[in-house]
Amino acid sequence: MDHPPNPEDPADTPEPPDAPPSGARSPAGGRLLLAAVLLALFAAMLGYKILEAGGLEQTALFYVGLPALIALTVAATAAPRSPVGVAMAVTTIGLALAGPLLNEGVVCLLMAAPLFYGTAAVLGAGLARARRGTRHPGRNHALVLVPVLLLCVEGVAGVSYLPRGGEGTAQRVVGAGPERVAAALAEPPDYASPRSAFLRVVPFPRPDEARGSGLEVGDRRTVEFAGHERTTMTLEVTESDVRADSGRVVFTVVGDTTLARWLELRSAEASWEPAPGGTKLDWTLRYRRTFDPSWYWGPLQGYGMDRAAGYLLDTVAAEAYGQPPAGRTAP
Repeated sequence: MDHPPNPEDPADTPEPPDAPPSGARSPAGGRLLLAAVLLALFAAMLGYKILEAGGLEQTALFYVGLPALIALTVAATAAPRSPVGVAMAVTTIGLALAGPLLNEGVVCLLMAAPLFYGTAAVLGAGLARARRGTRHPGRNHALVLVPVLLLCVEGVAGVSYLPRGGEGTAQRVVGAGPERVAAALAEPPDYASPRSAFLRVVPFPRPDEARGSGLEVGDRRTVEFAGHERTTMTLEVTESDVRADSGRVVFTVVGDTTLARWLELRSAEASWEPAPGGTKLDWTLRYRRTFDPSWYWGPLQGYGMDRAAGYLLDTVAAEAYGQPPAGRTAP
């Protein structure tokens, strides 16, 4: 049965003729959101320039602070219905625009992408929840921002929550005698494609050619890397104890224009001794982490260095077998 409309009931209140459909964003709201997106990208670009000028582009201010800045700018200026979705979309646009400008720095961008998206999602969700709490909005926003601020300080003024030193290690029994392992280490390596999916997928510079030989103290190796531009690394034997059935050699990095962009590689140590089935070969890469936050980059760089140590071990093992590495044909 029909009844007269009740003005106090929202369901009975007719919408104005020009009102947008329920749930749709008005043209003014769409323009405001677009302006917020552009403002967020400009703020992120300006923030990057400031961090780069201050030498802070490898700190948590960059990897946590910039996505937080994007989320805050969008949420504060446009008040979108879904701060998380908009923050993620703007982060994607920012990463897509930044990639072509970074050359080989895109490696760090790819590895940091989960950190960017995670920060944007967590902060966007926190801001959305804080905005719904109308009783104490200032307190709710503070609860969201305080943890972000604590994460952003890492890397600034020497602050680090975890140790910066680390090691990448690999160990394997090579089916060759100790003298053949020592002979393989004494020669310049013949690099092949890595077996590790991580090293194949992430576009790190690849070692292409090495010069130099010997295992005596003072002997040097110069390794050239292929990439956007040719870079080199120079290593010198600083410790050597080579015996008939075992040995230990330490190569210290004395020059590096390649990995210095991602970490500070300090030395590479190889040690070998007889073992059932051949020779046990240990390879250790010692490095210093230069990126923050430590809780993200520490495990990621540690995993990558373990894979790199395994790649070097595979290269020496292939030489010790007297066969070319995988992917190469014998002369």
